[in-house]
Amino acid sequence: MSQPMPQNLPHQTIEIRVEEVAQLFNTLDPFPFKERDLDSDAEEYIVGWARELPRERPLQILVHLPAKEAETKGAQELGEALARFFAYRADVLGRDLNELLRIGRRSLLIGVSALGLCLTVGRLVTGRFGPDYLGRFIEEGLIIVGWVANWRPIEIFLYDWWPLARRRDLYRRLAKASVILNPVPEVKDERSANEQSWRK
Repeated sequence: MSQPMPQNLPHQTIEIRVEEVAQLFNTLDPFPFKERDLDSDAEEYIVGWARELPRERPLQILVHLPAKEAETKGAQELGEALARFFAYRADVLGRDLNELLRIGRRSLLIGVSALGLCLTVGRLVTGRFGPDYLGRFIEEGLIIVGWVANWRPIEIFLYDWWPLARRRDLYRRLAKASVILNPVPEVKDERSANEQSWRK
């Protein structure tokens, strides 16, 4: 459940301004409110802000909204809804990471086997043709083929896994973030109201 606004906010705060809580969610999602997916723009906004904050301290999401909207059931369930969404996204990314590592292990097994086979055949070719130009050409060509077969697992284990792991960890932090409602007086002037909203 969303928490009342404290007097002293920690530095790791993500601020959102909305006129209605429903703005944050996909309106086409048929599930009950607290089970809906976030709107893609809202997700990008929150995740982009969270990514720029230091990872050592916990996060909190401060939602500025009209006082009447803050009293609605949707507003009171906002913390639960955001926690559920980000926990789900972290779980999906965790499964994607596990699948990537599984592919990496399988690719590594194939690549090492191919490299061993290429080295063996290269030695046989050198023994058959001798250390002349043709023998060396075939042997070095097979060695290159063997290393190329390891390119994909090397790429996975050196580069591809950690962006997924970092994004998964970021979503886990967001799932644990406290959600704070900050009721603000309603603004009659349409231009001022638009300026208070996080999006048009």
